[in-house]
Amino acid sequence: MMRCIQFASLFLIVLLLGSSLAEAQQGGVRAQGREILQDQGTTPTTGQAGRVLDYREELRRFVQSIGKFARGHRPDFMVIPVNGLELLVKVDPSDADIRNPARTYLRSINGIVQEGLFYGVPEIGKPTDEKRRERLLPLARMAKKVGLKVLVMDYVKSPKTVDTARRMAVKEDFVFFGSPSRGADISTVPVFPRRPYDESAHSILSLKSINNFLVLRDSSSFGRVDEFALKMHENNFDLIVVDVFHSLGKPLSRQAVETLKFKKLGAKRLVFAYVDIASVASHAYFWKDHWREGSPHWISAPVPGNPDRFFVQYWNPEWRKIISGDANSYIYGIIRQGFDGVILDGMENYRFFEGGLEALAEQ
Repeated sequence: MMRCIQFASLFLIVLLLGSSLAEAQQGGVRAQGREILQDQGTTPTTGQAGRVLDYREELRRFVQSIGKFARGHRPDFMVIPVNGLELLVKVDPSDADIRNPARTYLRSINGIVQEGLFYGVPEIGKPTDEKRRERLLPLARMAKKVGLKVLVMDYVKSPKTVDTARRMAVKEDFVFFGSPSRGADISTVPVFPRRPYDESAHSILSLKSINNFLVLRDSSSFGRVDEFALKMHENNFDLIVVDVFHSLGKPLSRQAVETLKFKKLGAKRLVFAYVDIASVASHAYFWKDHWREGSPHWISAPVPGNPDRFFVQYWNPEWRKIISGDANSYIYGIIRQGFDGVILDGMENYRFFEGGLEALAEQ
């Protein structure tokens, strides 16, 4: 009789352990295609271990919180995500074929930048893959329909392809920028066209008024900070997007940002900062010497092609606090520097957590 009781107790313990493990696995995330368990400290809102995360919704909430924080300090501050058009809609819980606008998210942003909509993905200078265009173009049209400014950043080299890509964007009433390079390699002003399309002598005070824009991810080749600002003063783009840091971790001064706000013609324009909110580089100003993949636990696998940059669990409170939330945060610093808004990169990194590197490659 005693043996039967002991056996029953042991069986019950095994069942309980198995149940707990299954619950923990439901709350896991994928890194490099493998499942890793997620502890209670990584669950963002409820704090309940085993909660299955909606990675897309967590990214929407992050952007929404950034916008709310920024506009609490500057009401006219603008927020524009790069890519992530799929975040503009939510799947109906009762029917996976029905998608509705993510209205709260849509109201928290001022526009959207889409890379390679017509040209440059996967190959610079070549038409974008047809399936990709067919997937993204209806979403870009929807964004415009609900009042968002749609900016297209295509990757083109020859004057012919620049003109062709621009015509396709203008047909949709999108604002166009053509760059001969992409990513962190965008470091020069394109030589064609010699002057911005639809160049205007009017001052630009809101995103709705822009007809053209320029993105510079690396400004270090322009010399000192003051030299860079003065050289940018020699063009008439309506919007300039730059990195917060000019070279070797040296941020643009508030004076430099103010200089960037004026066109050659003397009219005012907008200046935005470029920030990645879903990955972190080991050269970031807040990076600590002991940090590495898995430590802190919200630093995930390296980004393919860039071993010094890592995916981050963007739903983690520690990471979110670094980006926004108080006077020591990245976004607060951008506001203090005088930027008019922010361009948020990393908006498709939810794919990595949904399905690993293979899912990310499908974007």
